[in-house]
Amino acid sequence: MYVADNRAGTPDSPAPASAPASAQGAARPRAGRRRAAVAPTVLALGTVSLITDVSSEMVTAVLPLYLVTGLGLSPLGFGLLDGIYNGFSALVRLAGGHLADRGGGRHKWVAGAGYALSAACKPLLLLAHTLTPIGLILAADRTGKGLRTAPRDALISLSSTSRTRGQAFGVHRAMDTVGALFGPLVAFLILRATVDGYDAVFTVSFCVAVVGVLVLVLFVPGGSTRPPATTDTPHPTPRPTLRAALALLRRPALRRLTVCALLLGLATVSDSFVYLLLQRRLGVPDRWFALLPLGTAAAFLLLAVPLGRLADRVGRWRVFLAGHGALLLTYGLLLSSWHGMALPYAVLVLHGCFYAATDGVLMAAASDSVPDELRSSGLALVQTGQALARFVCSIGFGAAWTAWGDRTALTASAVALAVCALFSLSLRPTRPPRSEGLA
Repeated sequence: MYVADNRAGTPDSPAPASAPASAQGAARPRAGRRRAAVAPTVLALGTVSLITDVSSEMVTAVLPLYLVTGLGLSPLGFGLLDGIYNGFSALVRLAGGHLADRGGGRHKWVAGAGYALSAACKPLLLLAHTLTPIGLILAADRTGKGLRTAPRDALISLSSTSRTRGQAFGVHRAMDTVGALFGPLVAFLILRATVDGYDAVFTVSFCVAVVGVLVLVLFVPGGSTRPPATTDTPHPTPRPTLRAALALLRRPALRRLTVCALLLGLATVSDSFVYLLLQRRLGVPDRWFALLPLGTAAAFLLLAVPLGRLADRVGRWRVFLAGHGALLLTYGLLLSSWHGMALPYAVLVLHGCFYAATDGVLMAAASDSVPDELRSSGLALVQTGQALARFVCSIGFGAAWTAWGDRTALTASAVALAVCALFSLSLRPTRPPRSEGLA
């Protein structure tokens, strides 16, 4: 673990314009010798996310079964709660991004407040047994996620450069996914070893989340991680205000990304529904349900860094859209008549590939279109559009499942995803600036 301010050690920091050519050449990493090191801030935040994801994925792994089987919620009721769980954070992401930008060095502390709020919600699940209180607790938990996500991603972005952002986000997402692997496994072991399994899962989840908050406070640098200013900034530096943040959508590259994230999010069925559909197709016993997310997490872990590096080389827009192609194939397999032993592995690998090609890659692409002073706010704009769209999708999918059945609901989602992906292809810039990493 590194405890350092990485302003002096930003990877691949550009040499000053006044430096001699020989000095600039020496500043460049030598091809074939070693890759640029990942910034210490990225590693520290990756550790925090790893620990926190163990906590959150313990709950996520058992929540669908707990709500549908344990509490008897309908698919529509679960879709409403799942929409709250995944979309409520959209209401506070802009606020979290703005608070972080306003203080210059507040990224760490705004993110920390979000992590602490989510941790405090875990034990409250022990007291809730009906739809309304559970919905309120999940809304508060997602409020914490909304506060922390943009400042955390801004810290990652500001501690790297345009040439290495895809790799930096890939490393962070890979570390985060290690937690996603351990979380369901821990939940599975707790359910097998205890009588009141769900209560034990929620209690252990809270304890792990507290450890994540402590690691953030003790090991993540609190100062600004902005790299040295350059003279080739294409836009004047704006003041960190809400009006300036919304004005970022005037930038064509960021506007295209935001529209694409929103449209594709409208057809992105939540993970919980994917696992419920797979369980129904295969007749997976309830006690094994918590292990299904492990397949997605394992594929995500293996592919996050390679696809991040690929996005740095061939373009983040291409990799982002290709990831949604993998999601469309996932829907196709769930709708097919294939019942082979390899079906669950194929579905979960494609599902993990979708996340590896889209999650960090989208933030890396958006970072290149946003100035340092509004980095959190700009990333929050993209995240807000995506989160709101997925909120609508969860509610719509749950309602369609309740009214017409799971296959009809998934077929409609697959058609919508294909249409949105084709439309997103038309939004791709013909001659994007190299620095924006979109081509």
